[in-house]
Amino acid sequence: MMLSALSRSLRTSRYPTQASSVRRLIRPTLSSSQSSSRAFFAAAARTFATEASSDDVYTFEFPETHFAMHNCEPVPLKTTATKDELIDLYKMMVSIRHLETACDQLYKSKMIRGFCHLSTGQEAVAAGMEAAITKEDAIITAYRCHGFALTRGQSATAIIAELMGRKAGSSKGKGGSMHIFANEFYGGNGIVGAQVPLGAGIALAQQYQGKNAMTFSLYGDGASNQGQVFEAYNMAKLWNLPCVFVCENNMYGMGTSAHRSSASTKYYTRGDYIPGIRVNGRDALAVREGCRYAREWALSGKGPLVMEMVTYRYGGHSMSDPGTTYRTRDEIAHMRSTSDPITGHKERLLEHGLLTNEEMKKIEKEIRADIEKAVAEAKASPEPDVAELYTEVYCKGTEPPFLRGTTPDEIHRF
Repeated sequence: MMLSALSRSLRTSRYPTQASSVRRLIRPTLSSSQSSSRAFFAAAARTFATEASSDDVYTFEFPETHFAMHNCEPVPLKTTATKDELIDLYKMMVSIRHLETACDQLYKSKMIRGFCHLSTGQEAVAAGMEAAITKEDAIITAYRCHGFALTRGQSATAIIAELMGRKAGSSKGKGGSMHIFANEFYGGNGIVGAQVPLGAGIALAQQYQGKNAMTFSLYGDGASNQGQVFEAYNMAKLWNLPCVFVCENNMYGMGTSAHRSSASTKYYTRGDYIPGIRVNGRDALAVREGCRYAREWALSGKGPLVMEMVTYRYGGHSMSDPGTTYRTRDEIAHMRSTSDPITGHKERLLEHGLLTNEEMKKIEKEIRADIEKAVAEAKASPEPDVAELYTEVYCKGTEPPFLRGTTPDEIHRF
C-alpha cells in the first residue's frame, strides 16, 4: 500500500545520498512575514533541464526570510535532496490532505461525531518533520494530529476508524479524533497545552535510558501563553533534556488571532534562556532543514530548543467552526493561492523536471484510491463491544478489585 511504504521511506531517507551527477538548482521558494500573515512563492531559476534520475542530488537555496534565530547559529540556507526524497514529501502532503478531506466528508455525513480538528493547509509541518528524524525519535502534539499519525506509520484505516469510533481504530474506537497514536507518536491530546510537559517527560525518559533519540513536543499558538508550557521549558533546561518545543503558529487560536491574544508573537523567542528558531512552516523542505537543525541541537547535549512553525489552516478551528467569522474569505483564498504548501512543492518538482503533470495526476489518483479503500474498511469495521470500556484503564496486573461505571449500580469486577 502506497501510504505505509511512504511513511517508511520518509524515515529511511533522512539524509541525501551522494550521486555521480549533481545538478545545482537554486530556487527561493516560500517567504513569510509573521506580522502580516502573508507568504509568497518566489520564481524559480532552473539551470538544468535534462531528465532526472532518482539518485541525483539537487541543491536548493532558501531566502533569509525562511528562518529567524534567537541566541543560536543560523540554519544553513542551502540544502540538498534527491528526487525520491522530494517526491516522498509531495506524496505525504497529498496523502494528509486527502485523509483530512475524507474526514471532513465523513463528519458532514454524520459518520464522525464529536470533536474533529483538521490540518488542511498545515501538511508541510508533519511531512517535513518526519523526513528529518528517525523512527526512534518521538513526537507528541495536540488534537490536530491526524497527519502526524499518518507520517509516523499509522494506517489511514486505523485513523479514520478511530474517528468513526470503530473497532479497527488505533485506540479500538475508544479515543476518537484527539487520541490517535502510533509508534513513538504519543498523540493526539485533548487538553490544551497538556502535551507540552508530557513531551518533556518523554525526553527525560530518553535521556535516562541513554537513547540516541529526542522528542518534538508540539502545541499551537493558542496554547502558547499557558503556565505549564513555561514550566516545561524550565525543567527541560535545568536538566538539558533532548526536547524541542514546537509552536505551530497557524495565526489563530480558535477564533482569536495571535496578535489579539499574545503580547509577543515571536514565539520562538519565548524560551528566553532557551535558544529558538522560526521556520517557514509552509515549505516542507524548509521544515525538514529546521527540524534537522533542531534534532542535532538536542542530541548534541545543548539541551532544549524552541521552534516556531509559521503556517496556516484553511478550515475552522474544528468542524463546528466555519472559520469565516473572525477572518475574511478573501484572506483564506489569498493564502491558498499564494502560500499553499502542496502547490509550492508541486511547482518545485515541475520546474526542476522531477515529475510531469501526468505523473502527479497518477500519484494523486493512487493516493485517492488508498484513502477511499481506507474509508470503506473503516465503515466495515464494527463498533467496539461495551466490555471494551473497562479495558486498558489500568496497566495489566495493576487493576483494582472493581471499577465503577457511569451509574452507582454499574460495577465492573476484574
